[in-house]
Amino acid sequence: MSTMAWIVIGFIGQSMYFLRMLLQWLTSEKLRRSVVPITFWYFSLAGSVILLAYAIHRRDPVFIVGQAFGFVVYLRNLWFIRREQAGAGGIAD
Repeated sequence: MSTMAWIVIGFIGQSMYFLRMLLQWLTSEKLRRSVVPITFWYFSLAGSVILLAYAIHRRDPVFIVGQAFGFVVYLRNLWFIRREQAGAGGIAD
């Protein structure tokens, strides 16, 4: 894959991180309280996967460790949310 394609992939990953924060901010403003919607975690996970691929391509160990750790945290949060929703008898948001 070309260098330009990898740069585009990197920017897509960064866009996911931007969108998660924008979504969280807009949701909190709308509800007038701090809220972390479930889509925040999906954008986090997607951004992490994309940026992890980019970091591996770049062979950047610092970036790889940071994104790999984030991936685990985001996946775990989604697992907690799904487990809680299953116990409540439905899926919300």
